[in-house]
Amino acid sequence: MTESALRHAGVPYYTQWGSPEWVRDIVERQCDPCDDPHWQRSGFADPQRYRFWARRLCGLTCLESALDYWRIDHAPRAALLDEALRHGVYRMREDGGVDGLIYQPFARWAGAAFGIEVDVLPQASLEEIAARLNAETLAIVSVSPEIRYPERPNQRQGGHLILLHGRDRDGVWFHNPSGIAPHQADVYLPFATMTRFYAGRGMTLMR
Repeated sequence: MTESALRHAGVPYYTQWGSPEWVRDIVERQCDPCDDPHWQRSGFADPQRYRFWARRLCGLTCLESALDYWRIDHAPRAALLDEALRHGVYRMREDGGVDGLIYQPFARWAGAAFGIEVDVLPQASLEEIAARLNAETLAIVSVSPEIRYPERPNQRQGGHLILLHGRDRDGVWFHNPSGIAPHQADVYLPFATMTRFYAGRGMTLMR
């Protein structure tokens, strides 16, 4: 490892649905997420609640990966959602939609609940955030969900969160909670490609 290259080994990968191998069917074929025999793995018991929330929990899935990597105890994802809702991390809209993950409430809640330091970076280049990765630091950044197909042109930036766990001079390694293999876990993409999808904001998580 050099000063310009760092990669955390063994950061666990989780999908925001039940099983990584089911993401393609859910995303591309609109299969019922509850057809996955492991849909209750993240602590959900109500199928309707799971269907509604699983596609919105990319940020909590990233947090869960970080906490497990650092061996910090936490509740299952469904219970994490309950706590996040209580702390304003997600806000229900009158039209039935959801505003979230909201960075500042998330930072306050995660810091108090798990003893980690969350630094919100509302305007930062991807290179700047990547440079903040060190032996005790990971990052969550906002990208388009289209990043699961990096070889294709994209139509938007932002709307989805991924976990950065490594970087070198030219790009980053990351986990995508809604990714499809081979761009699912331990993905490496150069900055030039990543920037097409990147919304210009993110957070660092420090143990």
